[in-house]
Amino acid sequence: MKKKYIPHILTFAIGLQLMSGCSSSFLEVKPKGTDLEANYYKNQTEAFNGLVACYDVVGWQGGNYVTKVGAMNAGSDDHYAGGGGANDVTAFQVFSTYTLTPDQGPQDELWKKGFSGIFRANTLLEKLPGVPMDEATKARYTAEAKFLRAFFYFDLVRLFKNVPLFTKPVSTSEMYNVTQATPEEVYKQIEKDLQDAIAETNLPDQVPVATEGGRATKGTAHALLGKVYLYEKNYAAAATELAEVNGANPGGTNTKYGYKLLANFGDLWKSDNGSKFNSESIFEVAFTSSSAGSWDCVACTEGNVLNIMVGPRGYKALKAGAPDYVAGWSFLVVTKELFDAIHYDPRYNYTVANLDSLQANGIASYEPGYKNTGYFLQKLIGFNYNKTTGGGNIELNFPQDLYEIRLADTYLMEAEALVKAGQGGGAGSRAYQLLNAVRARVGLTAIEATDDNIFNERRLELAGEGHRWFDLVRTGRAASVLGSRGFIAGKNEILPIPLLELENTKLEQSKEWGGTK
Repeated sequence: MKKKYIPHILTFAIGLQLMSGCSSSFLEVKPKGTDLEANYYKNQTEAFNGLVACYDVVGWQGGNYVTKVGAMNAGSDDHYAGGGGANDVTAFQVFSTYTLTPDQGPQDELWKKGFSGIFRANTLLEKLPGVPMDEATKARYTAEAKFLRAFFYFDLVRLFKNVPLFTKPVSTSEMYNVTQATPEEVYKQIEKDLQDAIAETNLPDQVPVATEGGRATKGTAHALLGKVYLYEKNYAAAATELAEVNGANPGGTNTKYGYKLLANFGDLWKSDNGSKFNSESIFEVAFTSSSAGSWDCVACTEGNVLNIMVGPRGYKALKAGAPDYVAGWSFLVVTKELFDAIHYDPRYNYTVANLDSLQANGIASYEPGYKNTGYFLQKLIGFNYNKTTGGGNIELNFPQDLYEIRLADTYLMEAEALVKAGQGGGAGSRAYQLLNAVRARVGLTAIEATDDNIFNERRLELAGEGHRWFDLVRTGRAASVLGSRGFIAGKNEILPIPLLELENTKLEQSKEWGGTK
């Protein structure tokens, strides 16, 4: 007999505990408590707390260390799961080897993240009309909540394909009768939410970083909509939306939204406050070293757990000038294939930490972990100078932010959309200018904007940022690139619906995973 189980997609129908666990600069409100949503949202302060709760889920870090970026890296050809052994964070291991099953893999945490965010957004959207508050502010909150709902649904539909579509909270009487929508219906709702957000005059073009860094703007919504259109292969529409973000002169400043490529690629990866919400950041997940996160609740920390996870195990500096790394857990080690692809690229030193070379030259030592290659993800390694300043366990309190969308990404997406729309990528074309603005930033010579060149540039520019797996799948390259890992065409392009979500519900497993949906 199946046990009675409340699906994760429905947990927020019972009562919303407004919990803050992410630390964008505007997320200073910590509405921790046990306020049921039925008794909440009585004023503007409580509405703002509800908005904070929606943003909070963007930085979701599961109690078993499963994050979106971590999982997507583990499943790509650029990384192995690594860690201390074959059973260390099993969700990463089985994704890396394509031995995942409906009851084992990263899908449980990624499903929970998406639907937790959606239910918080839906609850806020349902309550906002009745909140006595400034109408312009209310309209802005509504636009932000719709943007966030679109963001969460975009992750869910491309990860799982067959998901329920909710635009309002589900009551407890309805929770076990939920069915799935078609992917087309979900994409249509994503488009509508983003178009509504963009049309809202009270959603600003820019925000003051010191007080509102991390909040969505019109530029953020245009960027996500362009990305959505790219996935739908609506290339002309994608190019239009992304051009709005990228501006008329690739490489120059978009004065409307304030976006501009940083002059120094390495400055993107400074894991202190100096790199937060910079001119290249379009949508960013913020973390802090001052939340006092502890082992009592790993999922509650506001520090970036990837910083300790990707560091070299047993690291010791042996000579002056050795990198100031904190010894970590050796997850998501860089593959020889990525090392070979990027070794002579100017972005190499900011992307890959070559511990074998440091050890061979007596500069530092480390202990090889599982699937060790000697190469680690430099972009995300934690540093001693950046450890906790507010108590708690140092392993859980690193402040480096993660980019969900940054300008170089949107440059390359627009270039791809233009080429696939038949606009051409030769010298003088806009696609050529976009691609080569990214290359010029790191001192590389110009090349033609072909589909392959743009795809390869995305790998080198965005390595370790969680994009590679999605890029392989959406462009149809995954089976040929990941086949040696066990990737099966027609199956592994999506994750299975988590097994527990199917118990006592009308949800159906996807056909790719042996189901009927």
